[in-house]
Amino acid sequence: MPDVASSAFPLELTAVFTAVEQHFRQVIVPLWQGPGWNADMALPYEALSPDHQPLPPQRYRAMACARQLYVFASLIGDKDFPDAAARAGALFRSLQQHFHDAEHGGWFYSIDPHGAPLDQRKDLYTHAFIIFASAHYWAKVRDPLVESVLNAALSVVAERFSDSNGLYEASLNQDWSSLGSGPLQNPLMHLAEAFLATLSVRDDAPVQAALLTLTERMQQRFIEPVHNVMLEKPRGAVDNWFEPGHQFEWFFLLHASPLLRGTPLHASLERAFSFAEQVGVDAKTGAVCGMLDSAGCLRDGTQRIWAQAEYLRALTLRPESQPRLQRQLLALQQHFLHAGGWYECLDAQGNVSRADMPSTTPYHLATCYSGLTHFLN
Repeated sequence: MPDVASSAFPLELTAVFTAVEQHFRQVIVPLWQGPGWNADMALPYEALSPDHQPLPPQRYRAMACARQLYVFASLIGDKDFPDAAARAGALFRSLQQHFHDAEHGGWFYSIDPHGAPLDQRKDLYTHAFIIFASAHYWAKVRDPLVESVLNAALSVVAERFSDSNGLYEASLNQDWSSLGSGPLQNPLMHLAEAFLATLSVRDDAPVQAALLTLTERMQQRFIEPVHNVMLEKPRGAVDNWFEPGHQFEWFFLLHASPLLRGTPLHASLERAFSFAEQVGVDAKTGAVCGMLDSAGCLRDGTQRIWAQAEYLRALTLRPESQPRLQRQLLALQQHFLHAGGWYECLDAQGNVSRADMPSTTPYHLATCYSGLTHFLN
């Protein structure tokens, strides 16, 4: 880890960051090296109990496998994790072995506890994470097979998921026939993240063009015109809402990218930031709520660890936000992290409402801490 104490930030802030990153390395990652790993399936269990027991598996998702692939790929070459390359390799092989659809192409959403296909729909969210993880893994190993999977996933998204309006369907049948899902914000955000990951490891003109078109269409179809927040469904859809965590996640992706910084979508999320903070973050505790209607009225006060992490990461890109950055880092440490791992959700009053630990959450913490490491130095 870089010497965060040498940065220009207060020693208290850098000390807390060092502590939470050590917690990730010494507590959270080992959970998925040991009790969270199903060696027979070569897959992570979906979740662990607070006492580190695997919850009885109901399914395994390709998306969860891909997120764990990202985590372990990011640790390749780290002297404290000498087995990271082997684990990443096993996860990459499992993506192909368990989830790839040999008949129709693409990847299944999930398999059952015995490895048989379960939900065989084709899900954009899943494919976005396969692109994202494969790009990061390929950057570390430069294996042609990994790049071929990356290319295949990019092709499937371009050829199968694209709609007639410059966006992408959220979900399709196994044979790629329509389910009428239309585009949804969250898969599209992770597709943008996946495109950015691809561009970070190679020059790719088609991916760059697709990313710019995606952001243009998001501006046109998902930005609420009064407060400029990113809606979860296209503008005009019935029962729409926005999530503060996603505002902050989008802001980070856009602001951290030289390609996307300065686009109309970036300008919208920049304008929406203060409003999302005002209505979505408790000024005293730093709690980020779950969801609000487009006018900013609370719909779900649940506090989720991923939203806390995304707000914290976004604050690193706002120089005027240093006091809030320190508050948020302490809030994450004090309210969500504990000696045995983390709390996934708190209710609106701050009480633990979900104590199990899903295999998908370390991805959010890893990207958050990566952002903090980069921007605190």
